[in-house]
Amino acid sequence: MFVNETWSVALDALWSNKIRALLTTLGVVIGSACIVLVVTAALTGRQYVIAQIEGVGSNLVFANLEVNPQQAVRLEDELTLDDLNAAQSTIPRVVVAAGTRAIETSVLTGSTERAVSLIGVTKGYQRIRNLVILRGRFLDDGDMAARSKVCLITEELAQKVSPFSDPIGRSLRVGEISYTVIGVFRERVQTYGLSEIQDYSVLIPFSVMEDYTGDTALDTLYVQALSPEDVVPVTQQLEALMHRRHPTSANYVVKNLSSILETAQKIALGLTVLLLVVGFIALLVSGIGIMNIMLVTVRERTREIGVRKAIGARRREILAQFLLEAFLISGFGSVLGILIAVAIPVAARPFLPVSLSVPVPWQAVVLAFGVSCSVGVFFGYLPASRAASLPPAEALRYE
Repeated sequence: MFVNETWSVALDALWSNKIRALLTTLGVVIGSACIVLVVTAALTGRQYVIAQIEGVGSNLVFANLEVNPQQAVRLEDELTLDDLNAAQSTIPRVVVAAGTRAIETSVLTGSTERAVSLIGVTKGYQRIRNLVILRGRFLDDGDMAARSKVCLITEELAQKVSPFSDPIGRSLRVGEISYTVIGVFRERVQTYGLSEIQDYSVLIPFSVMEDYTGDTALDTLYVQALSPEDVVPVTQQLEALMHRRHPTSANYVVKNLSSILETAQKIALGLTVLLLVVGFIALLVSGIGIMNIMLVTVRERTREIGVRKAIGARRREILAQFLLEAFLISGFGSVLGILIAVAIPVAARPFLPVSLSVPVPWQAVVLAFGVSCSVGVFFGYLPASRAASLPPAEALRYE
């Protein structure tokens, strides 16, 4: 009976002042919506950044010889296929290794000669770099072993070579050699020329590049670690391997994409904290608003409180009634704010990239509801305590 009566009185009091109650909830609506949206944006942004980095190559570690432009590169300093095989076989937790060698040459498209990057790639390169094959196929083991004069070209080059027809099967003269086009590809994530792949690039078997250059030197050696936790150890082991296999005077740059990910995560964390502070400030302001409105409500209902005490209502019943009112105001505001926050990503979905999904995490909903209700009850305690402490005789005399 005590619970039913408390709920009935609290709901009647809020309904009789519904405009005031709705205006009081606005701050809670804004604050709870901010919390849900900020947590959603932070998690979605982190997943998007990770997906973009993994699009370049998941768990990727790569090594290059640091070249001094004032000194000639010695043959014993260069990375080779032997280094690649050693990395594959001796470094634990390495899934696959691949290497590239690129030279600048030209290709004739119609009557125009265009500069292209001719890249020899080893087996495993597609797996490491996550290349997207738009048409045709990638180089296979047979192409590598037979030193076949076949190639893949970038989407941009395909539009120049064969703008109105399928380039697959067409003969393409690159430099002094003619190749048969077997595929058209693109990078899964654009690197904007920061990798060996440029807008106009041609991929050929590394065995053919060996014949072309006369050696097995690599420009870049790639290895893929088994998991994100293995990236740093594999980076250190690959660097140690390079120094063991080559003269101490040679300097090798061994990097991974973890530093980029860490930087992006720090930026995202900073923005998340800043926006969460804004959300909590909104909740703080709304909590102060709840307290002020409840204090006014207690003053307006002093005689009602005196009547209830005079007919036997105890202190805890009055306290529970006003705390329940504060909880209902903040709870309703938080639910409304959460619904708005959930609706915004749904409404924005048609305007977002197809690859970007924005799921609202349940943790954000629970956090927003819990914090909003806690703020309401915390700031509602003072008015509730004051109402519960009013002497019945003085309350009945109040006009």
